[in-house]
Amino acid sequence: MTVLLSRFCIMMFIAGVSTTALADPMSPVGTWNTIDDETKKPKSLVRIVEKDGVISGTVEKIVDPAKQDSKCDECAGDDPRKGQAVIGMTILTGLKKEGDNVYGGGKILDPNNGKTYNAKVTVIDGGKKLEMRGSILFLGRTQTWIRVD
Repeated sequence: MTVLLSRFCIMMFIAGVSTTALADPMSPVGTWNTIDDETKKPKSLVRIVEKDGVISGTVEKIVDPAKQDSKCDECAGDDPRKGQAVIGMTILTGLKKEGDNVYGGGKILDPNNGKTYNAKVTVIDGGKKLEMRGSILFLGRTQTWIRVD
């Protein structure tokens, strides 16, 4: 019985190490601090996940306590997110891998103004940072997000 328990513990340890070792640090999957363009301070936490090769991101937390109950009041009338709470909202959708550390072809919603932009993310700095590019045609802006986990 003790031998079986020991083997089980060793197998669980190896499985845990293998999973950790297989995690790609250059993947956008994880939790990210979004950084305010003007103040350069953390604004929110966004969790990025991948399902069937498609990347999406959901707001998990808003840093400013005064904005905890924010809703997407500016979203377009036909957007199902209109009037919904920003916390828990999926703002990043449809990104697919385009190259090494680059994911594009998706959309990102700015819940502050209700506008949706073309989205492209690039994982940089050994996986510690993410460049989030939102654009319409050739106009846009790039934010740098910081990995939390």
